[in-house]
Amino acid sequence: MTAVLFDFSGTLFRIQSTESWLRAGLHEAGLVLPDPEVAATARALEAAGALPGGAAPAELPDSLAPLWAVRDESAELHRAAYTGLSRRVPLPDPKLHDLLYDRHMLPSAWSPYPDAAEVLGTLRGRGIGVGVVSNIGWDLRPVFREHGLDPYVDAYVLSYEHGVQKPDPRLFEAACAALGADPRQVVMVGDSREADGGAAALGCRVHFVDHLPVTRRPDALRPVLELVG
Repeated sequence: MTAVLFDFSGTLFRIQSTESWLRAGLHEAGLVLPDPEVAATARALEAAGALPGGAAPAELPDSLAPLWAVRDESAELHRAAYTGLSRRVPLPDPKLHDLLYDRHMLPSAWSPYPDAAEVLGTLRGRGIGVGVVSNIGWDLRPVFREHGLDPYVDAYVLSYEHGVQKPDPRLFEAACAALGADPRQVVMVGDSREADGGAAALGCRVHFVDHLPVTRRPDALRPVLELVG
Protein backbone atom coordinates (compact mmCIF):
# COMPACT_ATOMS: atom_id res chain seq x y z
CA MET A 1 0.00 0.00 0.00
CA THR A 2 1.26 3.45 -0.93
CA ALA A 3 -1.39 5.69 0.64
CA VAL A 4 -4.12 5.80 3.27
CA LEU A 5 -7.25 7.93 3.08
CA PHE A 6 -9.06 8.85 6.29
CA ASP A 7 -12.54 10.13 6.99
CA PHE A 8 -12.70 13.05 9.44
CA SER A 9 -15.65 12.93 11.85
CA GLY A 10 -15.94 9.68 13.75
CA THR A 11 -12.64 8.43 12.35
CA LEU A 12 -9.80 10.82 13.22
CA PHE A 13 -11.81 13.32 15.31
CA ARG A 14 -14.97 13.35 17.41
CA ILE A 15 -17.28 16.34 17.92
CA GLN A 16 -18.05 17.47 21.47
CA SER A 17 -21.29 16.36 23.12
CA THR A 18 -24.51 18.12 22.19
CA GLU A 19 -24.90 19.46 25.71
CA SER A 20 -21.36 20.90 25.76
CA TRP A 21 -22.03 22.48 22.37
CA LEU A 22 -25.27 24.05 23.59
CA ARG A 23 -23.73 25.31 26.83
CA ALA A 24 -20.88 26.96 24.92
CA GLY A 25 -23.36 28.64 22.61
CA LEU A 26 -25.49 29.90 25.46
CA HIS A 27 -22.40 31.28 27.20
CA GLU A 28 -21.30 33.08 24.03
CA ALA A 29 -24.77 34.58 23.63
CA GLY A 30 -24.86 35.67 27.27
CA LEU A 31 -27.89 33.50 28.01
CA VAL A 32 -28.51 31.53 31.17
CA LEU A 33 -30.94 28.62 31.43
CA PRO A 34 -31.66 26.31 34.38
CA ASP A 35 -29.68 23.06 34.16
CA PRO A 36 -32.77 20.89 33.62
CA GLU A 37 -33.80 23.08 30.68
CA VAL A 38 -30.32 22.94 29.17
CA ALA A 39 -30.31 19.16 29.42
CA ALA A 40 -33.79 18.86 27.90
CA THR A 41 -32.92 21.22 25.04
CA ALA A 42 -29.69 19.33 24.34
CA ARG A 43 -31.63 16.07 24.12
CA ALA A 44 -34.06 17.67 21.69
CA LEU A 45 -31.25 19.03 19.52
CA GLU A 46 -29.59 15.62 19.49
CA ALA A 47 -32.81 13.89 18.47
CA ALA A 48 -33.24 16.47 15.72
CA GLY A 49 -29.71 15.72 14.42
CA ALA A 50 -28.83 19.40 14.66
CA LEU A 51 -25.14 18.98 15.61
CA PRO A 52 -22.98 18.28 12.53
CA GLY A 53 -20.79 15.29 13.25
CA GLY A 54 -23.16 14.16 15.97
CA ALA A 55 -26.13 11.84 15.91
CA ALA A 56 -28.22 11.54 12.75
CA PRO A 57 -31.80 12.82 12.95
CA ALA A 58 -34.09 10.41 14.78
CA GLU A 59 -36.77 11.43 12.29
CA LEU A 60 -36.04 13.42 9.14
CA PRO A 61 -38.94 15.69 8.17
CA ASP A 62 -40.13 15.32 4.57
CA SER A 63 -39.55 19.03 4.00
CA LEU A 64 -35.83 18.67 4.69
CA ALA A 65 -35.20 15.28 3.07
CA PRO A 66 -34.13 16.62 -0.38
CA LEU A 67 -31.75 19.12 1.24
CA TRP A 68 -30.36 16.50 3.62
CA ALA A 69 -29.51 14.20 0.72
CA VAL A 70 -27.12 16.76 -0.82
CA ARG A 71 -26.08 18.67 2.29
CA ASP A 72 -22.36 18.07 1.87
CA GLU A 73 -22.12 19.34 -1.71
CA SER A 74 -21.71 23.01 -0.73
CA ALA A 75 -21.22 25.25 2.29
CA GLU A 76 -24.63 26.82 1.74
CA LEU A 77 -26.45 23.48 1.60
CA HIS A 78 -24.65 22.24 4.70
CA ARG A 79 -25.62 25.28 6.76
CA ALA A 80 -29.19 25.22 5.49
CA ALA A 81 -29.62 21.53 6.31
CA TYR A 82 -28.30 21.69 9.85
CA THR A 83 -29.87 24.99 10.85
CA GLY A 84 -33.11 23.66 9.36
CA LEU A 85 -32.91 20.73 11.76
CA SER A 86 -31.91 22.99 14.64
CA ARG A 87 -34.92 25.24 14.07
CA ARG A 88 -37.21 22.33 14.87
CA VAL A 89 -36.15 22.90 18.49
CA PRO A 90 -37.27 26.10 20.29
CA LEU A 91 -34.30 28.10 21.59
CA PRO A 92 -34.38 31.18 23.85
CA ASP A 93 -33.03 33.39 21.03
CA PRO A 94 -33.55 32.66 17.30
CA LYS A 95 -29.99 33.84 16.62
CA LEU A 96 -28.71 30.82 18.52
CA HIS A 97 -29.39 28.52 15.57
CA ASP A 98 -26.73 30.17 13.41
CA LEU A 99 -24.44 30.81 16.37
CA LEU A 100 -24.49 27.13 17.28
CA TYR A 101 -23.82 26.12 13.69
CA ASP A 102 -20.79 28.44 13.62
CA ARG A 103 -19.51 27.03 16.91
CA HIS A 104 -19.31 23.46 15.63
CA MET A 105 -16.60 24.56 13.20
CA LEU A 106 -14.25 25.73 15.95
CA PRO A 107 -11.18 23.54 16.56
CA SER A 108 -12.08 23.49 20.25
CA ALA A 109 -15.31 21.65 19.41
CA TRP A 110 -13.32 18.64 18.18
CA SER A 111 -11.06 16.11 19.89
CA PRO A 112 -8.69 13.76 18.06
CA TYR A 113 -8.93 10.07 18.87
CA PRO A 114 -6.11 9.03 21.23
CA ASP A 115 -4.17 7.06 18.61
CA ALA A 116 -4.64 9.50 15.70
CA ALA A 117 -1.31 11.32 16.07
CA GLU A 118 0.61 8.07 16.58
CA VAL A 119 -0.88 6.40 13.50
CA LEU A 120 -0.57 9.41 11.22
CA GLY A 121 2.99 10.06 12.39
CA THR A 122 3.98 6.44 11.84
CA LEU A 123 2.54 6.49 8.31
CA ARG A 124 4.49 9.66 7.57
CA GLY A 125 7.65 8.02 8.88
CA ARG A 126 7.13 5.07 6.55
CA GLY A 127 6.67 7.32 3.53
CA ILE A 128 2.98 6.43 3.15
CA GLY A 129 0.82 9.19 1.66
CA VAL A 130 -2.03 10.43 3.84
CA GLY A 131 -5.24 12.03 2.63
CA VAL A 132 -8.38 13.20 4.40
CA VAL A 133 -11.60 12.63 2.48
CA SER A 134 -14.62 14.14 4.18
CA ASN A 135 -18.27 14.84 3.50
CA ILE A 136 -18.39 18.30 4.99
CA GLY A 137 -19.53 21.86 4.32
CA TRP A 138 -16.63 23.84 5.76
CA ASP A 139 -12.84 23.96 5.89
CA LEU A 140 -11.58 21.50 8.49
CA ARG A 141 -7.89 22.29 7.96
CA PRO A 142 -7.77 24.63 10.99
CA VAL A 143 -8.94 21.74 13.19
CA PHE A 144 -5.97 19.66 12.08
CA ARG A 145 -3.57 22.59 12.53
CA GLU A 146 -4.85 23.43 16.02
CA HIS A 147 -4.47 19.83 17.18
CA GLY A 148 -1.05 19.33 15.60
CA LEU A 149 -2.09 16.77 12.96
CA ASP A 150 -1.80 18.92 9.83
CA PRO A 151 1.93 18.11 9.26
CA TYR A 152 0.98 14.47 8.69
CA VAL A 153 -1.65 15.15 5.99
CA ASP A 154 -0.59 15.41 2.35
CA ALA A 155 -3.99 16.19 0.83
CA TYR A 156 -7.47 17.27 1.91
CA VAL A 157 -10.36 16.35 -0.38
CA LEU A 158 -13.54 17.91 0.98
CA SER A 159 -16.95 17.34 -0.57
CA TYR A 160 -18.06 20.97 -0.54
CA GLU A 161 -14.91 22.00 -2.47
CA HIS A 162 -15.62 19.43 -5.20
CA GLY A 163 -19.40 19.58 -5.35
CA VAL A 164 -19.74 15.81 -4.87
CA GLN A 165 -20.04 13.71 -1.74
CA LYS A 166 -19.18 10.19 -0.70
CA PRO A 167 -19.94 7.49 -1.78
CA ASP A 168 -19.44 9.11 -5.22
CA PRO A 169 -16.22 7.50 -6.51
CA ARG A 170 -15.10 10.84 -7.94
CA LEU A 171 -14.22 12.13 -4.49
CA PHE A 172 -11.97 9.15 -3.76
CA GLU A 173 -10.54 9.39 -7.26
CA ALA A 174 -9.59 13.02 -6.62
CA ALA A 175 -7.86 12.01 -3.38
CA CYS A 176 -5.86 9.24 -5.03
CA ALA A 177 -4.84 11.62 -7.82
CA ALA A 178 -3.75 14.25 -5.28
CA LEU A 179 -1.48 11.65 -3.67
CA GLY A 180 -0.30 10.20 -6.98
CA ALA A 181 -1.50 6.80 -5.81
CA ASP A 182 -3.01 3.86 -7.67
CA PRO A 183 -6.40 3.24 -5.97
CA ARG A 184 -5.56 -0.47 -5.83
CA GLN A 185 -2.68 0.46 -3.50
CA VAL A 186 -4.79 2.64 -1.21
CA VAL A 187 -6.67 1.95 2.05
CA MET A 188 -9.75 4.04 2.90
CA VAL A 189 -10.46 4.28 6.64
CA GLY A 190 -13.86 5.46 7.80
CA ASP A 191 -16.84 4.91 10.07
CA SER A 192 -19.61 4.77 7.44
CA ARG A 193 -20.09 1.65 5.37
CA GLU A 194 -22.42 3.54 3.06
CA ALA A 195 -20.27 6.64 2.48
CA ASP A 196 -16.69 5.41 2.96
CA GLY A 197 -17.45 2.06 1.38
CA GLY A 198 -17.74 3.88 -1.95
CA ALA A 199 -13.95 3.75 -2.25
CA ALA A 200 -14.20 0.03 -3.01
CA ALA A 201 -15.63 0.89 -6.43
CA LEU A 202 -12.15 2.15 -7.40
CA GLY A 203 -10.41 -0.93 -6.06
CA CYS A 204 -9.37 0.63 -2.74
CA ARG A 205 -9.23 -1.55 0.33
CA VAL A 206 -11.69 -0.28 2.96
CA HIS A 207 -11.27 -0.50 6.74
CA PHE A 208 -14.02 0.55 9.13
CA VAL A 209 -13.88 1.92 12.67
CA ASP A 210 -16.73 2.58 15.10
CA HIS A 211 -17.95 6.13 15.64
CA LEU A 212 -17.55 6.21 19.42
CA PRO A 213 -16.58 8.81 22.05
CA VAL A 214 -12.81 9.27 22.28
CA THR A 215 -12.73 7.74 25.76
CA ARG A 216 -14.25 4.51 24.43
CA ARG A 217 -12.02 4.10 21.39
CA PRO A 218 -8.36 4.34 22.37
CA ASP A 219 -6.70 2.27 19.66
CA ALA A 220 -9.06 1.42 16.77
CA LEU A 221 -6.81 3.15 14.21
CA ARG A 222 -3.70 1.10 15.00
CA PRO A 223 -4.69 -1.91 12.84
CA VAL A 224 -4.27 0.38 9.83
CA LEU A 225 -0.52 0.18 10.35
CA GLU A 226 -0.67 -3.57 9.84
CA LEU A 227 -2.74 -3.18 6.67
CA VAL A 228 -0.08 -1.07 4.96
CA GLY A 229 2.74 -3.39 6.01
